[in-house]
Amino acid sequence: MPVYDEDKIKLSGLQDLTALNLGELAERDQAVIWHPFTQMQTAPLPIPIVRGKGTLLFAEDGTTYIDAVSSWWVNTHGHSHPYIAEKVANQLHTLEHVIFAGFTHQPAVELAERLLPILPKNQKKVFYSDNGSTAVEVALKMAFQYWHNIGKPRRKVIALEDAYHGDTFGAMAVSGRSAFTAPYVPFLFDVEYIPTPVPGQEQAALDQMQALLSDDVAAFIFEPLIQGAGGMVMYKPEILSQLIEMARSHGALIIADEVMTGFGRTGKLFASHHLSHQPDLMSLSKGLTGGTMAMGVTTCTNAIYNAFKSEDKHKTLFHGHSFTANPLACTAALASLDLLLSDETQASIQRISQRHAVFAEQLNQKPGIKNVRQRGTILAFDLDKEGQTSSYFSNIRDAAYQFLLEQGVLMRPLGNVLYILPPYCITDEELTTVYSAIDNLLLHNYNAYHRISKPPKTAPMIGPTMGTQA
Repeated sequence: MPVYDEDKIKLSGLQDLTALNLGELAERDQAVIWHPFTQMQTAPLPIPIVRGKGTLLFAEDGTTYIDAVSSWWVNTHGHSHPYIAEKVANQLHTLEHVIFAGFTHQPAVELAERLLPILPKNQKKVFYSDNGSTAVEVALKMAFQYWHNIGKPRRKVIALEDAYHGDTFGAMAVSGRSAFTAPYVPFLFDVEYIPTPVPGQEQAALDQMQALLSDDVAAFIFEPLIQGAGGMVMYKPEILSQLIEMARSHGALIIADEVMTGFGRTGKLFASHHLSHQPDLMSLSKGLTGGTMAMGVTTCTNAIYNAFKSEDKHKTLFHGHSFTANPLACTAALASLDLLLSDETQASIQRISQRHAVFAEQLNQKPGIKNVRQRGTILAFDLDKEGQTSSYFSNIRDAAYQFLLEQGVLMRPLGNVLYILPPYCITDEELTTVYSAIDNLLLHNYNAYHRISKPPKTAPMIGPTMGTQA
């Protein structure tokens, strides 16, 4: 076995690894890294985080932040959870990875066995992938090839306006057209859209669905009840159930993108559990592993799975990833499920939901905000500043982001939309701190907006949103 001498390992041929200065981490980052959703020309230096524990993130300079957005909605049980860490560490000493074509392993089988019973009852098969976008890609490929395999090809997809389903090409195609997809529009397949059925638009959504339905519609895809990156847009389960029933009456397959809404975020284990009509395919990721590592899952009914079983190899689902069903990720997901299904976590979900409901009532009485909305552990509202545009690219979100960071709270406004989506381990004291930071933002009458001409010391990491684009 080769032995590596760390003293001889050079970074860019310039310095020893042991000589690197942690205090220069942000500068070193800027020299070599391209961050997601970030204009690197104008972005300030990123904040170096050196440790995480529970709801807290600890920065290199000693500052502590409450992670009120679960680090892009993935962290369900808190950072560096000891139970998940122990399970993954043990698995690492047993089997770190094995090709999943022609082979299998205990964590993958056990995860599928435990996941399917808590999903809608019609979900019968699990296909593993790498992240939320690819989980959506797999669902789309399954839907299109299902119709191909049964000899009745269909080519149309119906989606909701301002949707966001990911950044790979298929996922972008079924997302709303915006500044984020503009450079790629010539390469995306056409999709038919209906209005998001928020209160006041229900009938328009039903009418448009009726007008678009035909025997050429392969699938209807949606983020159930909450469009996350589109601005935490919320709508009711009753109207979505109606739309599903209409689409299914024409044979269309139903795809629920539960990448964000899954694993307890909406108050139930999955947003689909709020519905009277269930999807044929589901896409899962984010909270799947408790935020420990990347993993995606697509589930489907037996009818869809059976359309791919054939003596004809051309009917195979030709999709896979090098790290399909990675044992470490499966183990993290199993540990996360243990925590999620515990009485303690379920009680925390209810506690957070109740605290949010109380704070939502308080927000409704305050000037400067509108459209307060909440479902489960997700609370959102719109900043309503006279004379300020609600464009995602306006200064509103940057100033609010910076103001809240200075209060020790990490929130990532979507344009003028502020939201709280915390880990389930957040304490009442930490929730109070988050609420107080928002109160301070409102109390100062957005004075932060008038300071935006001076670049903030930290980088506002821009993320996707469709409902608040320029």
